[in-house]
Amino acid sequence: MTMRTRFAPSPTGFLHIGGARTALFGHLQARRVGGTTVLRIEDTDRDRSSQEVVDAILEGMHWLGLDPDEGPFYQADHAQRHHDLAIQLLESGHAYKCTCTKEELDEMREGQRARKEKPRYDGRCRHKTEEPGDKPYVVRFKNPEQGDVVWEDMIQGTIRIGNKELDDLILLRSDGSPTYNLAVVADDHDMGITHVIRGEDHISNTPRQINLFKALGWDVPVYAHMPLLHGTDGAKLSKRHGAVSVLQYREDGYLPEAVNNYLVRLGWSHGEQEVFTTQEMESLFDLTRVGRSAAIFNTEKLVWLNSQHMKAATPARLAPELIWQLARLGVESPDPAFVEAIIPEMQERTKTLKEMAQMALFYFRAPTEYLEKSVKKHLKEAVLAPVSDLVARLEGLSEWTEESIEGAVKAVVNESGQKYPKIAQPIRVFITGSDIAPGVAEILKQLGREESMARLQRGLEFFRTQVESV
Repeated sequence: MTMRTRFAPSPTGFLHIGGARTALFGHLQARRVGGTTVLRIEDTDRDRSSQEVVDAILEGMHWLGLDPDEGPFYQADHAQRHHDLAIQLLESGHAYKCTCTKEELDEMREGQRARKEKPRYDGRCRHKTEEPGDKPYVVRFKNPEQGDVVWEDMIQGTIRIGNKELDDLILLRSDGSPTYNLAVVADDHDMGITHVIRGEDHISNTPRQINLFKALGWDVPVYAHMPLLHGTDGAKLSKRHGAVSVLQYREDGYLPEAVNNYLVRLGWSHGEQEVFTTQEMESLFDLTRVGRSAAIFNTEKLVWLNSQHMKAATPARLAPELIWQLARLGVESPDPAFVEAIIPEMQERTKTLKEMAQMALFYFRAPTEYLEKSVKKHLKEAVLAPVSDLVARLEGLSEWTEESIEGAVKAVVNESGQKYPKIAQPIRVFITGSDIAPGVAEILKQLGREESMARLQRGLEFFRTQVESV
C-alpha cells in the first residue's frame, strides 16, 4: 500500500508555524517511503474562507518547498457528495433526523450543568419514528452506545475512548450543508488517504470519524497526532511567542531550509544532531520517533539554526534570497553576479538574510551621512594625516586588487605607527557610513576604483571639516 498523506488547512487564517510543521511532518514521512502528499483546502465555512488566504497558504508552502504531489483540492466542491453520504447513513439506519430547537438544546445543557454532567446531546430524537414534516431538522449520526473506540496512534500509542463519551454529532445542518467531521471522513476516503497526520487538538474528533468510517463500511486510516507547540513560558503558542504567518519568516530573513530544520526538531530527534539538510530530513524522519510532550518554540534557537544554514550555503543559493531582501529595501535589479560575489564577506557576520541585506546596502547606495557614534569614535585628529595619506596612495594604485589595497593600508599603518584599526575604521566609515562592515580591502575591491575613490574623497572632506570645527 502506497502511503498517502494530506495537509488540510482551513482558509480562515494564514499558514502559521504550527500548520507548517504539520505539513512538513506529512511531507517528510511520505518522502521517506516514496509516498504521495495531497493538499486539501477545507473551505466548508464559506463565510470565513477567502481566496487571499488560500493564495498565501500556497505561497507559504511553496517557499518552504512543501508543494504537494496532488492538489489543491477544495472541500466545498464535494458538498453534494457529502450530502449524499448523509442520506445514505439515514437510509442504512446509522443516522436520524433531529428537530430539537435551539431553546430545547439550551435547556437540556443547562440541566446537565446543574447536575454537574458533561453537556452533550442526549439523543432524545434518536428513536423517533415520525417524519419532521415542516419542522426544520438536522441529521445526526447514530453513534454506537456501547464499547470503545480504540486505535494505535503512530505518535501517542494506544488511545481508547468509550462510546458513552461521544454524543450524536450533526452530519447535516438544517440548511442541508455538511459538517466538518462528515466532510473530512468522506474526503479522506475518496482521496485514498492512508495516514492522517495532524495536531493532538484533533484527538477528540478521531473517535467520531472512526465510527463514521466503520458505519460507511470503509477502511480506517492510520492516525498520528502531533504534540502541540508551546512558548518558552509553557503556554500554548500564540502570536506573542512567534506564531505568525510563515511568510513573515521570509520577510524576517530566514532561509526556508532553516525554518524546516527548526520545525522538524520540534518533537523529533536523531541522536545529538541539530543541523539537517533537506535530504537528511527526507531520509531520516520517522513519525514513530516523534515525542508526545509539547514542543517548545524558541526563536533564539531558530536564529542560531538559520546562521548555521547561511554559513553552509553557497553564494549561489543565498543570492536570490538576498536580492529579494534588497528589493524590500528599495534596491532594484542588482547584478546577480555582483550580489553573489559580495556574499562570502558577510556570511560569518550575519545571522539572517535581513541583516545581510542591511549590511550590504552600502554597496548599492553611497552614505549620505555618517553614523554619529562612529564619527566620534574613529574620526580623531591624530589619524587625519595618515588617513589622508592612505586615500592618496589608494588613488595612485596601478592595480585595484584586494592585495594591493591591503598592502597600501599596511604600509600607512607601519609608517604612521598607528594600529591597523585606527587607520582602517575611518576608511570603513567613509565607505559605508558606519564601522560595521566587512574588511576594508574586500569592500573597496568589490565597489571598484571609481566608486571607492568618490566615497573616500567625500569622506575625507567631511573628516577635515570635523577636525577644523573642533
